Amino acid sequence: MHAEMDRKGNGYLEFWNEYHLCTLTTLRPNGHPHVVPVGVTVDADAGVARVITRKSSRKVANIQAALPGQARVAVCQVDGGRWATLEGTAEVRTHAVAVEDAVTRYGRRYGRTPAPDPERVVIEITIDRAMGHVDVPEPKAASATA
Repeated sequence: MHAEMDRKGNGYLEFWNEYHLCTLTTLRPNGHPHVVPVGVTVDADAGVARVITRKSSRKVANIQAALPGQARVAVCQVDGGRWATLEGTAEVRTHAVAVEDAVTRYGRRYGRTPAPDPERVVIEITIDRAMGHVDVPEPKAASATA
């Protein structure tokens, strides 16, 4: 497992395997954030998160506008008081094998495989930071009064 996520404990990775809508934040060329809803899959062993999208999307354009290896991004998911964010550098992958692998991973996490799309690419994020809070305490039982 990737060291950043390993330090967070097993609950952190389990949270990334649950069905949750996520957000991806990229930076526009003017430095302003661009935040959009996405599905994210995490390969902790490889230290990589993946987002499938269309090559004509703004998020892809933002990543491609950065210098190679310098497109900083973050993906985040929230469920009540639980939240997790992964940060890293992103690259756009267009190779058919990479796209098919990402689609398969998406299907496993989200329970459905998206229809084929010739415009589909993969945003691959090399994770270098993991943050979050996934352990929510159990509610206290109400005390009985006589």
